[in-house]
Amino acid sequence: MKILRFLKNYKKESLLAPLFKMMEAIFDLLVPLVVARIIDDGIRRGNTTYVLQMGGVLLLLAACGLTFSLTAQFFAAKAAAGFGKELRHSLFDHIQKLSYTQLDNQGTSTLITRMTSDVNLVQTQVNMAIRLLLRSPFIVFGAMIMAFFVDGKTAMVFVVAIPVLSVIVYGIMLITIPLYKKVQSRLDKVMGSTRENLDGVRVIRAFNKQEQEVARYNEENATLEKFQLFAGRISTLMNPATYIVINVATIGILWVGGDRVNTGSLTQGQVVALVNYMSQILIELIKLANLIINLTKAFAASGRIQDIFDIEPGMAEGNIELNLVNDNNSNDGTGKLAGENDSDNKLKNPENYNKDIAVEFENATLKYQGAGESSIENVNFKAKTGQTIGIIGGTGSGKTSLINMIPRFYDPTEGKVKIFGIDAKDYKRKNLEDIIGVVPQKALLFKGTIRSNLLWGNENATEEELVEALKLSQSYDFVKEKDKGIDSEVAQKGKNFSGGQKQRLTIARALVKKPKILILDDSSSALDYATDAKLRSDIKTLKDITLFVVSQRTASIMDADQIVVLDDGKVVGFGTHDELLKDCSVYKEIYQSQFKKGGQSNGK
Repeated sequence: MKILRFLKNYKKESLLAPLFKMMEAIFDLLVPLVVARIIDDGIRRGNTTYVLQMGGVLLLLAACGLTFSLTAQFFAAKAAAGFGKELRHSLFDHIQKLSYTQLDNQGTSTLITRMTSDVNLVQTQVNMAIRLLLRSPFIVFGAMIMAFFVDGKTAMVFVVAIPVLSVIVYGIMLITIPLYKKVQSRLDKVMGSTRENLDGVRVIRAFNKQEQEVARYNEENATLEKFQLFAGRISTLMNPATYIVINVATIGILWVGGDRVNTGSLTQGQVVALVNYMSQILIELIKLANLIINLTKAFAASGRIQDIFDIEPGMAEGNIELNLVNDNNSNDGTGKLAGENDSDNKLKNPENYNKDIAVEFENATLKYQGAGESSIENVNFKAKTGQTIGIIGGTGSGKTSLINMIPRFYDPTEGKVKIFGIDAKDYKRKNLEDIIGVVPQKALLFKGTIRSNLLWGNENATEEELVEALKLSQSYDFVKEKDKGIDSEVAQKGKNFSGGQKQRLTIARALVKKPKILILDDSSSALDYATDAKLRSDIKTLKDITLFVVSQRTASIMDADQIVVLDDGKVVGFGTHDELLKDCSVYKEIYQSQFKKGGQSNGK
């Protein structure tokens, strides 16, 4: 289990817990010997004082064992909790580094299962393993050794029973490990179906598909149940099989021991001690059997977690970092490459920096993994610094796919996307994120406050900068009307705000970081025309910000400096509004479908 590397910071706890458990086990192994003495030297001779003294010894052994057990439990819990914390943090951090393509391939439900149930299962079993994985075998073999100490001939029963029990336990374990892997994979599908139904509950009800979805869910759940039952039936064989062997072994001890008692070679107390040792073996093997059953699940879960860790991030990070002035109101348009004045500069192609061309597409083509055709094909255009670029096209024309290549959500499969003259692939990811602000189609706010959401853009932003972003995004009026203003509560996913309010707040969040390139991906669709126009007008007052506006409404992009018209992933038009009305039939068709003939020609 490679993921056990997350225990490295808890080596002390991982060693002390089993050590204290072994010390507890030593006291447990002494108990049958004390009981034998009570029977042979106390009860047999009628010595009540001796019985009481030995009873006190038993209480002392129990108290010592309890103390060591609680100490072991403390260290094991601390190690397991720390292990789980570091595993979750590392797994989440690794997932954040995966490309959009890799996230698409894995699926949200699969990743959620790995982060929750799989990690919880492994954490629980790490706790159990630290406490019992060494203790139980120690008791088993210790009891056998103590049995030989009591009587070697009778103890031969232990020599036969323990290997048989080991074969049963480990044989069932080898069979169930692959079965539990299948169980977990089916659990992924059930979680995926659950998530899809909960997210799409309104659509399901709108089309009256509740019965079909319930039937589909029940079918997937029944498949999961079938796998679980099959794996469970095999696992449950362990307990009855071990009980049979132990009971047969106990009969063997009584048979052989009783015969030796009759010959005077063995005392009644020693026979009771041997039976007690066999009982200890029974109890520990039951614990070990249950532990191994759960460990097989944990092994399957850990393998699935490791599968995620084994995915190498699909987008290699570059080594170029632009050091641009981030104040849009005072920026003079200058910029330099970080370290370009340093004598040890090792940055790649710093001479390519071009402050005048913010974004350039060079024969950019994007084909999603597993897709039959390209979503974007041979796109070529330049966006100058400070320009507003409108992107329009029919549904499925590739608008979002096009702008997703600018911040490297997806890399072009062919061609290049350049940011200030430098290939986007050559940037350090953090630097690219600082330069580019993205407002996605789906407005998403996080639980907290308006302030905490805005600080996602820049955690060091001042109060004045937050207010400025709210004003630019046309959010300030409705925010100040709330009881707590900017500190008002935001429910999960922003459910206590209207669609238009959420869109404006997500735009404000992007503006707080003062990006050099701002992408609005159909992020004002819930706004009325007047608010939308005021929003774009205010954003254009920011100096040297390059704005990309993706929209299906011609009114939202008709004032742009340049408009890109997409159709089936290809650029079929590029120019101003007036130029495209003359030369681009696709744009003209979209425009005429939204404005009646003879009506407003400027969308105002």
